[in-house]
Amino acid sequence: MIKINRMMHTGLIVTDLEKSRAFYEGLLGLTPNPARPKFDFAGVWYDIGENQVHLMVVPNPYTNVVHPEHGGRDTHIAFFVDDVEPVRATLEAAGVPYSMSKSGRAALFCRDPDGNALEFSAVK
Repeated sequence: MIKINRMMHTGLIVTDLEKSRAFYEGLLGLTPNPARPKFDFAGVWYDIGENQVHLMVVPNPYTNVVHPEHGGRDTHIAFFVDDVEPVRATLEAAGVPYSMSKSGRAALFCRDPDGNALEFSAVK
């Protein structure tokens, strides 16, 4: 049996790093981690508590995949928030489409500029 101690990071493939940074830093308010080593591809790391999100500009093997309309029925990364209403208001003001959780939980889903699904949940 493998003993997993904690989750470390989630890697997301992006195509336009500046556009993605505008979304993750400008809209979501994340701050880049300057400790990212120099790789042979562009990217950025964001610390979120003990975890990280890694944006990677690498060839995307999922380019032709048709994703479900609702991000909760797709591969997604979930963020815990105090309240989904400010998230909803921010997304609406920015013109970012979203959908509410289909289970009725206090959660909503949107997609980043590359179609990666993100969940914002006020329920652990």
